[in-house]
Amino acid sequence: MTTSQDLLITALDVASSRPVENGDLSLALAGAELVDLIDAQALVLDDDHIVPGPQWTTGDRLLDEASSSLTRQAPYESVEEWLWRRGRGLAAAYLAVLEAEGQVTRRRHRWIPLRSGRTALADSSARRHAADRWMSGEPVLAGLAAALGIQHEPAEEAAGLTDDAVVTVVAAVNNAVTELEAVRQRRHIEDAAFDNIWRGE
Repeated sequence: MTTSQDLLITALDVASSRPVENGDLSLALAGAELVDLIDAQALVLDDDHIVPGPQWTTGDRLLDEASSSLTRQAPYESVEEWLWRRGRGLAAAYLAVLEAEGQVTRRRHRWIPLRSGRTALADSSARRHAADRWMSGEPVLAGLAAALGIQHEPAEEAAGLTDDAVVTVVAAVNNAVTELEAVRQRRHIEDAAFDNIWRGE
């Protein structure tokens, strides 16, 4: 199991302080891919720029796709640039893989937008692996989940992160999610103002 798969399962399985938006989840999944590629020594970070190592396969289709899409010539991509480029539609891609593997099924759930009309997790080894990793408070998973509003108790996810490259990735995910939320709020305000104009208020 990859960090991205564990993060998606955690997002579907654990209550969060706010609804998990697909855009936020996609950004966090892209960050999780970077963490796994760092761990596999498929890349290193030079400050916040991604420098790919030799290209090889991990055996996971989406992670291999991520590795093959790295910018391999200078100027290298920043972590933030990667999150926005790679993250586009990534939650749907990971969900489709879990669904194809029979690890999730579609089901209506009125109160949780991420799951609405989409998914119910099967009792699988993947789900148990993600749950074990979550319950142990593993710092990388906890740090990425915290960016989505999914908090581990006690919320000390950042304290356990010791690898500077991983800290950089998790911080970039937090910044990107915050930026996306600011965009949503700005659009909401603009839409409300437009509606008021049409109503003559």
